[in-house]
Amino acid sequence: MDNKEKQVIFSGIQPSGSLHLGNYLGAIKNWVSLADEYNCYYCIVDMHSITVRQEPAELRKRALMQLAQYVACGLDPKENTLFIQSHVHEHAELGWVLNCYTMFGELSRMTQFKDKSAKHAENINGGLFTYPTLMAADILLYQTDKVPVGEDQKQHVELSRDIAIRFNNLYGETFKVPDPFIPKVGARIMGLSDPKSKMSKSDPQGCVFLMDSPDEISRKFKRAVTDSDSENCVRFAPDEKPGVANLMNIYSSVTGKSFEEIEKEFAGKGYGVFKPAVGEAVIETLRPIREEAERILSDKAYLQSIYTEGAQKASNTARKTLRKVYKKLGFVEKPQL
Repeated sequence: MDNKEKQVIFSGIQPSGSLHLGNYLGAIKNWVSLADEYNCYYCIVDMHSITVRQEPAELRKRALMQLAQYVACGLDPKENTLFIQSHVHEHAELGWVLNCYTMFGELSRMTQFKDKSAKHAENINGGLFTYPTLMAADILLYQTDKVPVGEDQKQHVELSRDIAIRFNNLYGETFKVPDPFIPKVGARIMGLSDPKSKMSKSDPQGCVFLMDSPDEISRKFKRAVTDSDSENCVRFAPDEKPGVANLMNIYSSVTGKSFEEIEKEFAGKGYGVFKPAVGEAVIETLRPIREEAERILSDKAYLQSIYTEGAQKASNTARKTLRKVYKKLGFVEKPQL
């Protein structure tokens, strides 16, 4: 299918730089096939990240690390538009315009503003309050049809829809009104030290990062919580044995084996055999991803070519949308400088 006929998917990703097994198995692994059906834009949203104070060198390093990891996970830059937000100035320009079409009350109701204000009480800045309009600009610039979101981000897509509808009603059809998109999700991976909570980088001992060494991965799985019962039996019973169920879920996701097959494989062998086996399977799954990410990071010219070409492709689309917006607003046409 030609790109022009495909619907557009946009996703903006904060440059945490610390992608983990849950991110990969739960989402990124399934994004790879979306390029067959959609025109996909994946943006490292570094401008969003500065609503919270950042260490400059670390921010730069994390943005490049995350970009390399996405490519290593299978997001082909020839089939997906991968770029860094601050490289496409139209994001900031449309963000300002949309500030003027977003109501104060709408922004004050955003739950993430309340949450982040509580966490960063010493730095409740204007950007923290208005960043949902920048997020709306990110989405609307690309005439986006679908935005992959979890429950915690649905409110932002709803605001983007409201802003698009308001602008369209005032000036005529300008923006596509985007829909939230719940993509096919992979396994819900829980933490190794707390199998009742999702795997998170806030718990580094219970979190397996894509860039962890084989020794680190092996150590984390050997320490993984199983269960306090005396059964010492590999059996899928999420309510009774959440730790074992989580390890079985991980093992199933990386090997393709069913829970029944896993139970047969480890019948009578106990946790002392099962946990290292899960660790080894994860090591082999992540090994090519880690090695490819390291190779990309060491090839600065290649990495630069990815984000340069991505920014050029993104700018070509963003420029058309912004030109249309400026014309609707009555701005004098920009001269060729």
